[in-house]
Amino acid sequence: MSFSLKQMRYIVAVADSGHFGQAAAACNISQPALSQQIQSAEEICGTALFDRLKSGTRPTPFGQEFVARARLVLDGADALAAFAQHNSGKPNRAIRFGLIPTVAPYLLPDIFPALTRSLPDLAFAVSENRTEALIDGLVDGSLDVALIGTEAPEHGPRLVSRPLFEDPFVLATGVDEKREGPVALKSISPERILLLDEGHCFREQTIAACRLDSNPSGRTFAATSLSTIVEFVANGQGVTLLPRIALRKEANDPRIAIHTLAAPGAGRTLSLVWREATPFGSTFEQMAELIRTVRLSAPAAETVIAEHHQ
Repeated sequence: MSFSLKQMRYIVAVADSGHFGQAAAACNISQPALSQQIQSAEEICGTALFDRLKSGTRPTPFGQEFVARARLVLDGADALAAFAQHNSGKPNRAIRFGLIPTVAPYLLPDIFPALTRSLPDLAFAVSENRTEALIDGLVDGSLDVALIGTEAPEHGPRLVSRPLFEDPFVLATGVDEKREGPVALKSISPERILLLDEGHCFREQTIAACRLDSNPSGRTFAATSLSTIVEFVANGQGVTLLPRIALRKEANDPRIAIHTLAAPGAGRTLSLVWREATPFGSTFEQMAELIRTVRLSAPAAETVIAEHHQ
């Protein structure tokens, strides 16, 4: 007996999620059916692939080796499918498109309708995750393209990176905090700056811009979203940097004041990234150009809000 590609995808999904139920949902299959397929694979192997624990599921030592080899087979199968689709330059499945959390809620409402309207033959499976996880997804093939706010790493498979636009940062404070003109970063008290929790690239960019200690003693607050931070700022419990693309959503609270930063300021470059070895590069180039066009033609709501709050 031999293993099917479907079985191997199920096994890899369980290894990645550490949970049979989550893997079943990701594979669009019922949990009993997934469990049966994995049990059949274990019978072929003559040993267990996973340790079933109360806290979750993890591969056995044999299972770890099996998963590593299965990934190679699946990569080869995906590459063969991509080769077969190469003439059209378009996948026959949904494009798996990942975005970082400090971009997705602010940019998707503008770009997603434009993408589906301009590329009607394509479907998109959109997900949100931190930069490191998105890059890992590009590397292991679980993602096709990602929108990130940092440079793509040079290690691992070669990645293509297309800059989209600059996203400068601004300072958000309580409305009662009076500041004249652009604010110098060095004038902001480090202990008052509220940060996202670890793993967010925007956290690291804020730390670098404000020259903060990356792990200061006494700093206990760390939020999972910019919306949470803004609520704390509105309640007078600190200040924070915000990317300008977030202002249309996050600066509507009348308790918030937005201040531009004095030169040289701080910011990030948003980029679209994909594997160089993909046959769908022309499609991703189209996506990048569409995002740039949408951004240029969108109402300059962020600028209006920033000027109103100063």
